[in-house]
Amino acid sequence: MNRIVTMVLKNTFLVPGAWGKLCRYAKHPEKYEEKEMYGFIRDILLRGIRSGNIHILSSGQENLPKEGGFMLYGNHQGMFDPLAVVATCQRPLGVVMKKELYNIPFIHQVALCTKSFAMDREDVRQSLTVIQQVTTEVKKGRAYLIFPEGTRSRLGNEMVDFHSGSFRCALRSKCPIVPIALIDCFKVLDQQGSAPVSVQIHYLKPIPWEEYKDLATTEIAALVKSRIAEKIQAVTAE
Repeated sequence: MNRIVTMVLKNTFLVPGAWGKLCRYAKHPEKYEEKEMYGFIRDILLRGIRSGNIHILSSGQENLPKEGGFMLYGNHQGMFDPLAVVATCQRPLGVVMKKELYNIPFIHQVALCTKSFAMDREDVRQSLTVIQQVTTEVKKGRAYLIFPEGTRSRLGNEMVDFHSGSFRCALRSKCPIVPIALIDCFKVLDQQGSAPVSVQIHYLKPIPWEEYKDLATTEIAALVKSRIAEKIQAVTAE
C-alpha cells in the first residue's frame, strides 16, 4: 500500500481543497453537470496516477459509443481496475461495485457523483434491484461498468468464471456491450513500494444487441469472456 501513501504525500497541498470540492459535489450531485463532476474526478485520478509512478497504456477508445447507453464488462484484477477505466474513458460512467467498497471515503463520494451502485451478491433481491436500476439508467443513455467475475482474480492475468447475471443489464436495456481487457493492473497495489509500474487497458470492439439478443446470459458471459481472453493472450504473448 506504499504506492497509495506516495500518491497522497506528493499531493498533500492539494488534498484539502480537492476533498472539500468532492464532498460538495457528492452532497448535492443534482445541482451540478455530470460532465463537470466526472471531469474533476478524472483530474484527481490522473494526478494521483502520475504521482504513483503508474503508466497506463490504453487502446480502443474509438470503440466507445459516442451516443446512447452502453455497458462495459472487464476482467477484474484489483481495486485499481475501475480507476484505470475512469482515467482512460472520457465519457462519464457509473460503476457497479461490491457493497463492501461503497462506504469507503473517497469511493463513496465518487459513487454519489457518478450515480454508481453497490451490489450485495449474497442478497438476491437487492442484486435484482441494482440490475433494474442500471438497466433504467442505461436506457436513459448512461454508461455503466461491471466486473462480471464478481471479485478480483488472484491469478494475475488469468480470469475466473463470469457471473452470467451481470449481463441481464445489457440484455434488458438492448445496448451495446464493450468488453475491456485489463492487463497487469494487479501489480499496482500488489507490488511492494512505489517503483514505476506499467499496466494496460484495451477497449474491444462493441458487441451490438442484435448479435447477442437471442443468447442466454450464460452464453453472453462466455462470449464476452472469450473476447477478453483472446486479447489478453495476444498481448501477453508478444
